[in-house]
Amino acid sequence: MQRQVRVLGVPMDLGADRRGVDMGPSAIRYGGLADQLEGIGIDCVDGGDIAVPRPEERDPDAGGLKSGRAKFFRETKEVCEDVTTAVDATLREGRFPLVLGGDHSIGIGTMAGAVRDDEELGVIWFDAHGDFNTPETTPSGNIHGMSLAAVLGLGPFTDHEWAHTPAVSEENVVIVGLRDVDNEERRLIEDSDITAYTMSDIDARSAPEIVDEGLEIATDGTDGIHVSLDLDWLDPTEAPGVGTPVRGGVSYREAHIAMEYVAEHHDQLRSMELVEVNPILDEHNRTAELACELVASAFGKRVL
Repeated sequence: MQRQVRVLGVPMDLGADRRGVDMGPSAIRYGGLADQLEGIGIDCVDGGDIAVPRPEERDPDAGGLKSGRAKFFRETKEVCEDVTTAVDATLREGRFPLVLGGDHSIGIGTMAGAVRDDEELGVIWFDAHGDFNTPETTPSGNIHGMSLAAVLGLGPFTDHEWAHTPAVSEENVVIVGLRDVDNEERRLIEDSDITAYTMSDIDARSAPEIVDEGLEIATDGTDGIHVSLDLDWLDPTEAPGVGTPVRGGVSYREAHIAMEYVAEHHDQLRSMELVEVNPILDEHNRTAELACELVASAFGKRVL
C-alpha cells in the first residue's frame, strides 16, 4: 500500500476515569511507529499533538447538557472539533490521517473529519466495549463509552452537530470483539441496525471469517471506511497497558490477521485511529509496540 501518512496525536484523557492514556501517543511513537511504516515504504510525517485541557483545571459537570450526564462534555467537544479540523486538512492535502489516542472519545472527531461531501462512511470498530451508551444510559458519565452513540446521533447527541455525523449510517457500522457491555447499552445495540460481533462469535466462526464479513458490511454502499482499533480488543495477556482491560480478548495472531484483512481493503480505507494505550499500566511499552506492529499489518506488511 503506497500511502503518505500523517500521524496526529491526541493526548486525551477527559473521556475516561483512569489517568495515563494521555501519554498513549508518546508511547506509540516511542514504540517505533514511524520505523514500522517507513520499513514498508510508507512516507510518514508527524503532525504533532492536538492540545487537550487538563482535567484538574475544569469542572467535569459544567457541560450544559439538557439531559443525562457526560463528564467534560464541553472540553470533549472542543478537542473533537480540533481533531475534525486536523483530519479534514490531512485528507485535503492528500495524506492519510493516522490518529493516536488518548481515550476513545477522540473517535467522534476522527470520523467527522473523515467524511467528505455527499459521501457515506463505513466504520469497523475493534473493541471489547460497545461505546454505545448515551448521556442518559451511561453508568459512569465517561464519553469514551459513548463514541459510536454520539456519531450516530443517539439520545441528546442528535442535537449536537460536532458529534452527530449523518454520513455514518447504522447499517454500515460494525463492532468486532464485544465482551463487556452495560445493560442499557445492550438494549440500544439490539434495537439498532449496527452489526455487533461478540468474542463468542469469533470463537465459533474464527476471527478471519468475522473480520472479512464485517469489512464487507462496512464497505457496502459506502465511499470509504474508518478503522478504529482500541487496544483493549486484545486479551490483556497480549496488551496489558490499557485503561479498561477485559479478559478473553483476541490473540496476537488473530489481531494481526484482522489487520491484514483491513489492508486488503486499502483502496477504501479513509482513516484509522489507535486508542486507549496506557503506558502507566503497561509492561516495558509492549502494548504500544504491539500497536505499531498492528498498524504495519493494516498498511500491508507481510511475512512474504
